[in-house]
Amino acid sequence: MTECKLHLIQSSEGVARAARLAEAIWREYYTDILGKAQVDYMLAHLQSAAAIRRQIIQEAYCYFLVEREGDLIGYAAVQEQGESLFLSKLYLLHSARGKGAASQVLAELEQIAHEKGLSRIWLTVNRNNQNSIAIYQKKGFRILREEAAPIGGGFVMDDYIMEKELNGKVHGS
Repeated sequence: MTECKLHLIQSSEGVARAARLAEAIWREYYTDILGKAQVDYMLAHLQSAAAIRRQIIQEAYCYFLVEREGDLIGYAAVQEQGESLFLSKLYLLHSARGKGAASQVLAELEQIAHEKGLSRIWLTVNRNNQNSIAIYQKKGFRILREEAAPIGGGFVMDDYIMEKELNGKVHGS
């Protein structure tokens, strides 16, 4: 298995690359789950270069490009929240799925959380995204609850909240 590398986005070019990856990944994967209209809305309002830049500058998100063998294969974003690391985004191109990249990225992010002294990682995942849910569960995340959150444009994010305690215990179980 070839190793993945995370590169912290610190430039406008990095932001643009993440936005281009978002466009490709969201159209290839999420259209079947969410529909074209919601994907269009989310790309414009939550995954565009302007949205990514705003999240980095105003909301203290750290974005990473995921690279394997010199090719960009995805991106991830996290935000420190108290004693937790919020995994906001982990998206991989279709060609990179099923090859251990998500596991490697999760391990790297877990290491970052440990280095920051954080006790858990939590995330939201669409309730219809069975592939991702299965991966997160395999990696020790547990479903805490369901959440339906309006995002504007008449759309709702219909998610599970999942969490992994870094000491092996799951909060709230």
